[in-house]
Amino acid sequence: MSDNEKQVRVDKWLWAARFFKTRSLASKAAAGGKIFLNGRRCKPSKGIVPGDELNIHKGQVSFVIIVTALSSRRGPAVVARELYEETAGSIKNREDQRVERSLFYAGQSMPAKRPGKRDRRKIKEFIRKGE
Repeated sequence: MSDNEKQVRVDKWLWAARFFKTRSLASKAAAGGKIFLNGRRCKPSKGIVPGDELNIHKGQVSFVIIVTALSSRRGPAVVARELYEETAGSIKNREDQRVERSLFYAGQSMPAKRPGKRDRRKIKEFIRKGE
């Protein structure tokens, strides 16, 4: 086997490992600097091999994973989970972020209904007083 057959493109692997719903989203994330391979930004076409470390920033969530197997085909979630191993620090960090987000939004509640005409007038009047 040549070196090319032992590698898989980062965007294909991220799609196969179910980090992104489509390959184009994975490609855009890699091109946009959201994917780091062994501590360095990588392009979507960069090849990965087992043992590589990937830092994936997806929205507010960050993953630090070690590639354990390669696949360029998307399969069931159970199979996709076997393609990588998440580090203990990453799991703890994600849990801490989740708790922090839930505490941040705990005091906020959605209004029971949309504001009516009278409510909108009061809101506009309140905003104008601040100017």
